Amino acid sequence: MVKVKKEGVVLRKAGFKFEDESVLNPAVIKEGDTIYIFYRAVHTGNYSSIGYCELDGPVSVKLCRDKPFLSPEFEYESHGMEDPRIVKIDGTYYLTYIAFDGDNALGALATSADLLHFTKQGIIVPKITYDDFDRYTKVKSDLNEKYLRYNRGANILADKDLVFFPRRIHGKLTFLHRIKPDIQLTAVNELSELTDEFWVNYFLHFEEHIFLCPKYPHEVSYVGGGCPPIETEHGWLIIYHGVKDVIKGYEYSCCAALMDIDEPFKEIARLPYPLFKPELDYELSGDVDDVCFPTGTVLEGDILYIYYGAADELIACASVSLEELVKELLALSKQV
Repeated sequence: MVKVKKEGVVLRKAGFKFEDESVLNPAVIKEGDTIYIFYRAVHTGNYSSIGYCELDGPVSVKLCRDKPFLSPEFEYESHGMEDPRIVKIDGTYYLTYIAFDGDNALGALATSADLLHFTKQGIIVPKITYDDFDRYTKVKSDLNEKYLRYNRGANILADKDLVFFPRRIHGKLTFLHRIKPDIQLTAVNELSELTDEFWVNYFLHFEEHIFLCPKYPHEVSYVGGGCPPIETEHGWLIIYHGVKDVIKGYEYSCCAALMDIDEPFKEIARLPYPLFKPELDYELSGDVDDVCFPTGTVLEGDILYIYYGAADELIACASVSLEELVKELLALSKQV
C-alpha cells in the first residue's frame, strides 16, 4: 500500500462572522512561492461564501482575510457558494464552485487573469429535471438504478463536484462533474457551446459521458470529483472521493485512479483501497462525521500535498510521494 502522511490541520474557523460555522473544501493553487487557498466558509444557517488565505509552505498560513473573498450576488447562488476548485488554463484562472439557491445545487464558474479579480460566468452544468433526465436517458441505455434512487423527486438534478482539467485535451476545455452515483466528463471547444440543445444531446447519449463508477467497497455508494487532475508522464492522476454507507451515515474517503493521457475515459488503474480515509479525531467527528473530502493539491518536488475538508468542519492536509503513488497504480494495471 502507498504510504500517506497526515500533515495535520491547516485552517480552522477564526471567529470571523462569515465563517462562524466551519471552513472546508478548499481550492488550492501555487504561483511563485505562495500557495493560494480559496475555501468554503460557512455562516450560521448554512450560508456559504468563498474565503481566502495564503500559505508560506504547504501547511503554514501567512495571511487570512477577515471578510469573504467572493460572496453570493445572484439568485442562483443566493444560499451559498460551495466547494471551490481552481486551475489555470491558457493564462486564465478557472475557479469552479457549487451555486446553491436553497433548492438547487449546480456547478458554476468564475474566471480571473490575476487571482484578484474574478468574473462570474454563471452555471455551466445542465439544469435538467428528473423527468427529462429519465426520459432522455431511457432512449438508448439502461442506467444504474442508483440514478433513480439518488435523483428521483428532484426538481432540478444536483450536479456537483465541478472540476476542470488543467489544460485543453485535443483542443477542448474538459471538465468533470457529478450527477450521482457516477462522475461524468464533458468536453467543448468553448463554453458557449453549453446550450440547452447541447445538453439534450448529451443526455440522449449519457452513457458515453460516464467517467468513473463505483467499483470497490470503500466507494460502493457513489463517487465524486475531488482535486483537479494531475498530469504525469504515465497518465492523468485523478484524486477523487468515494462514499460508502456506514452505520451512522456515510464515510467519505480520498481515492486515486490513473487515466489515459489522450483518452481520459480509459482507466489504466485505480487503487482498490482508499488512499486515505477518516481515522483522526478531527476527521471522525465534526459537522458531518467520517469525512475526508479532497479538493486541491500542490506538488513540491516529488511530494504531493492533498488538501481536504475534514468532517465538514476544517481544512487538513495529507502528503504522498507522487512517484510511489503512480508506481503503485501502474503495478495494479499489470495485474488486470
